[in-house]
Amino acid sequence: MLPDADPSIEIRRATHDDYEAVTAFTSDIWSDRGGDYIPRIYHEWLEDPDETGKKTFLAEVDGEVAGIVQGVMLSPDEAWFQGMRVAADYRRQGVSRRLNDATFEWGREQGATVGRVMVFSWNTVSLGAARASGYVPITEFRFAHPKPDPDADGPDSRRVSSDPTAAWRYWTHSGARDHLDGLGLAPEESWAVRELTRRDFDRLADQTAVFAVESDDGLAGAAYRTRTVERTADGGDEPAGTETWAEYGLGAWTDVDAARSLFAAIARDAAAIGADATRVAVPETARCVTDAAATGADLSEEPDFVLGVDLTSVRSGRNRWG
Repeated sequence: MLPDADPSIEIRRATHDDYEAVTAFTSDIWSDRGGDYIPRIYHEWLEDPDETGKKTFLAEVDGEVAGIVQGVMLSPDEAWFQGMRVAADYRRQGVSRRLNDATFEWGREQGATVGRVMVFSWNTVSLGAARASGYVPITEFRFAHPKPDPDADGPDSRRVSSDPTAAWRYWTHSGARDHLDGLGLAPEESWAVRELTRRDFDRLADQTAVFAVESDDGLAGAAYRTRTVERTADGGDEPAGTETWAEYGLGAWTDVDAARSLFAAIARDAAAIGADATRVAVPETARCVTDAAATGADLSEEPDFVLGVDLTSVRSGRNRWG
């Protein structure tokens, strides 16, 4: 049980003028894992003053910046909460609870009935804090990294089309959908997930790419491309440059041959748009992870966890999902 929040904690909207104070307490976070991303993207991360679908909250204790978190609306009733950080000097003093209360209230005001967060599986401190704040576990996924290859080819027994109807049909009846609770990476926000809709598949087929694996026995897989992102490349002893990553918000399949065909199509697509690397969100199950490994794709070392809170019941201090 967390302690009651200190009444001296004040919550307000974060501004660009808070950059130095936020950087001061986040710059040393995860130094052994490349550091926190917030100092690098803070100014572009903040919402515009008149923006209503996003809000960044700052906590102050006696005038000192003590914490930060951001809320984003991903759909009319799905809120996404990200970037929760609490300064070391103010941990276990109720700061995160006050920040959560603020985002929960904001989400409800926007019409959200559910709020979700993503936490790296290795981040046990954040996992514990999320559970103590009322979140319950929903699902987990891992990134697979097939290499871009214009000549990649899968088994002859599997064909891959760009038919959004076929991709949607496979997704709605797949075990992957059950495991992921209907969630895929959100086209609107990086490192966020939301419930996928039929309209998403139609729109992504026009704007990015959609994949449907077909066989003589019926539909066997689905995927879609979410976005491309520029990332700093590890230059070793040389100056760091940038590389283009193609992100695919879902990878689902029936068997290893379907996985090989799907990843081959993704590899060709990534090469066609000039990507240097890929990441494909796949269900964190023994079969899916080992299938992905069997295709020869690299895998991220650890999965990511998604947790959620029922915003219609959080007022009473309980989460009926739990």
